[in-house]
Amino acid sequence: MSTATATPVAKASSSIQTLNVRKEIQIAAPIDIVFETVLEPQDRLTEMNLKLEAWPGGRWYRDLGNNTGHLWGHVQVIKPPKLLEITGPMMMSYPVASFIQYRLTEEDGGTKLSFVHQAIGLIAPEHLEGLNKGWGDIMNTIKTAAEAKRGTR
Repeated sequence: MSTATATPVAKASSSIQTLNVRKEIQIAAPIDIVFETVLEPQDRLTEMNLKLEAWPGGRWYRDLGNNTGHLWGHVQVIKPPKLLEITGPMMMSYPVASFIQYRLTEEDGGTKLSFVHQAIGLIAPEHLEGLNKGWGDIMNTIKTAAEAKRGTR
């Protein structure tokens, strides 16, 4: 007969937190160009070498080379050019579950891009504070890039 014992672990000072970031932006570009731009690495993320495999189950990950890196999530839903959903820990290397959604709608000769990032877990205070600004910066970068592409096509 085997027995198991548990070793007491110090209680973590962290508690379960939730995150709910919502952004919406109007982009003066066709929906297909905006969706294509969402799938591409953005300026501040390019240096991080993020890769997105744009199919159901595809990975969104940071490729550090030599089979090393960080998994940010998996594509849960992709319906070009209207919807992309990703689930996973995102940039948080601790117990957390995240859901990200990019929803695109044709509107007024352009595209409305709606973004949601919801998460639950032991979310660090710096992520609670920084993600709202960071996603806002990324949305603005998508807008600028998509509108620039529109001008070249």
